[in-house]
Amino acid sequence: MFELSLMCPEDCIEPVSDALDALDALSVSVEDADAQTDAEQALFGEPGMPPPKDGWQRSRVVALFPSEVAAREAQQLLVVQDFFVGCQVLGVAQVAEQDWVRLTQSQFAPVDITPDFWIVPTWHEMPAQAVRSIRLDPGLAFGTGTHPTTRMCLRWIARNGAVQPGAGNPLGRVLDYGCGSGILAIGAAKFGATDIDAVDIDPAAVESTAQNAQANSVQLSAGLPDKARGEYQTVLANILATPLRVLAPLLCNHVAPGGHLVLAGILERQADELKEAYAPWVRLEVADAEDGWILMTAQR
Repeated sequence: MFELSLMCPEDCIEPVSDALDALDALSVSVEDADAQTDAEQALFGEPGMPPPKDGWQRSRVVALFPSEVAAREAQQLLVVQDFFVGCQVLGVAQVAEQDWVRLTQSQFAPVDITPDFWIVPTWHEMPAQAVRSIRLDPGLAFGTGTHPTTRMCLRWIARNGAVQPGAGNPLGRVLDYGCGSGILAIGAAKFGATDIDAVDIDPAAVESTAQNAQANSVQLSAGLPDKARGEYQTVLANILATPLRVLAPLLCNHVAPGGHLVLAGILERQADELKEAYAPWVRLEVADAEDGWILMTAQR
């Protein structure tokens, strides 16, 4: 495998990337050429900020090709194009052979939510201290247990899902709104919930949730948002602050009297705006915090 490396200004990123794709590059990546220097730029804004740009002022574009001949043919075709003005060829180099699957897997280790509740990829042995666990591999849908928002939601489930002797499951009927990989819905099932709806606007997430539930031997119902019906004792939504504000009336109407609303995907500085958005229905409070993110909960 060979890589063709280019230096491109911001306004050339899109046409160059499109051209490389048309030239049958196996992959195209764009990175900040000034990364790890004083000139490094933050490209992606936070929720509520302007949308990200196509690239940095000085971007390094790397395209992978199956052979040196293919890489050099792509280089020759690119340099004569009008849109390549201002760009520079850095070179063509061979990429060392690696076990890419093993390399990817090595980046995902078991994650402890509590001392005895773990998220474990299928290629890892189960930790000896794991009393409860979710088997989950990285996929197209969000939610592997590594992000603070996911961990905080799962910690809340672990704290509130313990069954008291002689009592029913405290989580009751559960709605996971914006389920992604289904990790929160599966977590609720692991702590005894038996009536669970997991919904998402992305059909790929719905499919991922169904597959992950089957792999973990739990029962839940996955579907698009219109599958959420009626009231729930526990409503979980790990999305982002902006859609959470928009969804305030919908989510609150799904919370049964005495039920719990659990929201994540919120930055610390966004707490007040979320409290204000939900004030007509419930009183939100910060229940957990990690790495600049917060978990907000309310009881109706």
